[in-house]
Amino acid sequence: MRAAFLKPHVDSFFEWVEQQRPTFKGERGFVRSALEYSHNQKHALVRFFDDGRLVLTNNGAERAIKRVALGRKAWLFCGSDDHAKSTAALFSLVASARLHAIDPEEYLRCLIRLVPLWPQDRMLELAPLFWKRTLARLDPIALLAELGPIQIPVEPLDTSGSPEQQTPAG
Repeated sequence: MRAAFLKPHVDSFFEWVEQQRPTFKGERGFVRSALEYSHNQKHALVRFFDDGRLVLTNNGAERAIKRVALGRKAWLFCGSDDHAKSTAALFSLVASARLHAIDPEEYLRCLIRLVPLWPQDRMLELAPLFWKRTLARLDPIALLAELGPIQIPVEPLDTSGSPEQQTPAG
């Protein structure tokens, strides 16, 4: 919906809030809490009229928090501190893959296959930040096979700067 269309409705709502607040002033409960919240947060709640980049929902934030809320109970049963650290590293890797627009499942599948073969001093090339450039240097046919050899590029990838500043190698 367009903000211009919503403005009269939002203004009408806040007028109604101001009319209702005296009625519930001495009471306790959800209605008074909602009215007070609306009154106290009016400036923040109407900010989207001033800045068109702001969205009217918090669905994105709710979806991001949902992963944490759903996993919270399961994380209590990691087994030990070492398992908890491993789990945290795995979740960080998945979150970083998502941040860099990489399919986490496909990334982890390739990573499990490549880590034993990859030179120890070049592990940074497998990080999500550099993954797309590293993947471009590998044979896609060999990666699709579940087993078999994979040719590791001899020339190391330049991981000294951000990938946006560098041209793809190889």
